[in-house]
Amino acid sequence: MSDAPKEIVKRIETPIHLTFQFTPGVGASRFLRGIAEGRILGLRCTQCAKVYVSPRGSCPKCGAPTLDEAKVTDRGTITSFSIVRVPSEGIDIELPFVCASILLDGADNTFYHVIREVPVEDVRMGMRVEAVWVPREELRASLESIRHFKPTGEPDAPFDSYKEHL
Repeated sequence: MSDAPKEIVKRIETPIHLTFQFTPGVGASRFLRGIAEGRILGLRCTQCAKVYVSPRGSCPKCGAPTLDEAKVTDRGTITSFSIVRVPSEGIDIELPFVCASILLDGADNTFYHVIREVPVEDVRMGMRVEAVWVPREELRASLESIRHFKPTGEPDAPFDSYKEHL
């Protein structure tokens, strides 16, 4: 064996191609149709009355159907977040950026999206944010219809209002 220093491997490129089809189901289909109309739709559990965004058709807590539409706004509170500083293939967002867990007003679970229009160092738990939508004519049944979330300028939400959603 040689005592020569070994070169450190910094990156491995492995081309992988996956083709798959996703069938959203009844709950997610309703949610995506709402996004195409410029609104965020929550569905309420028929048993425990919790409101879920993006709904899957049944309650993850009790298993009952989530059938009834519930009013959920496109404003909410950041419950946790990460500052992304490492580039990732297929993500065309200027670094650094913030990915946050957002408790939308009217929902009982969090929703993940990008936070922009604020320095990453100023993003914090409890910050109130609102959706920035694409123009009406560009809306489609995709989360890309929401460009990002930005601060509302409202006072931060009190910790007790979102602590159960961390």
